[in-house]
Amino acid sequence: MKLHNATVLITGANRGIGLAFAREALARGARKVYAGARKPASVTLPGVEPIALDVNDPEQVAAAARHAGDVTLVINNAGVASLGGFLAEGSIDAARAQMETNFFGPLRVSQAFAPVLASHGGGAILNVLSIASWINSPMLSVYGASKSAAWALTNGLRNDLRAQGTQVLGLHMGFVDTDLTRGIEMPKATPEDIVRRAFDALEVGAEEVLGDELTQQVKRGLSAEPGIYLRDPRA
Repeated sequence: MKLHNATVLITGANRGIGLAFAREALARGARKVYAGARKPASVTLPGVEPIALDVNDPEQVAAAARHAGDVTLVINNAGVASLGGFLAEGSIDAARAQMETNFFGPLRVSQAFAPVLASHGGGAILNVLSIASWINSPMLSVYGASKSAAWALTNGLRNDLRAQGTQVLGLHMGFVDTDLTRGIEMPKATPEDIVRRAFDALEVGAEEVLGDELTQQVKRGLSAEPGIYLRDPRA
């Protein structure tokens, strides 16, 4: 789908990749951009409409779908991450928290907005995923599990929404230079580069986009022998 004249809803739009999505949507001629955030006052980008949207709050999600009934593109960007492996103290609580936002959040939003998109001819959903959907590391083990679930959700939604003509695009990427990755010493892409690639892919009708070279390498490694996901990431 094209961004020109689109009406866009972005979750977690007050900073990082979400803010970059909002800026780029406006630059590409979107008719309207709803910038969802837990605290709408934290949205300061001119030209967008702030909207209270905690993806973990079913009532807020339903209210957002009623209010933003003109949306043609939903960007499920809101996410959380915490460091740690599966055997670390507190990992079960961490898993619940990250699954709530990274999996159930996009599911809630997609369920609420699917009828809205259908009423406008189908539109599109763009889900922000990660190379952690495919490979796991001790540093981000639990986070990776939540993103693997979000990848499965994306693939399932694509099938569920195909009949109503909704394009579902999964965006995979490595580390991006945002508040979420502060303190992680790894090469990082810029939010702007990731967003441009994502929107370019959306506009040509793609269903998956690999946001950087690292992600492209990981995708190729999934079918290697042994698969890249079987290797020790510390080696």
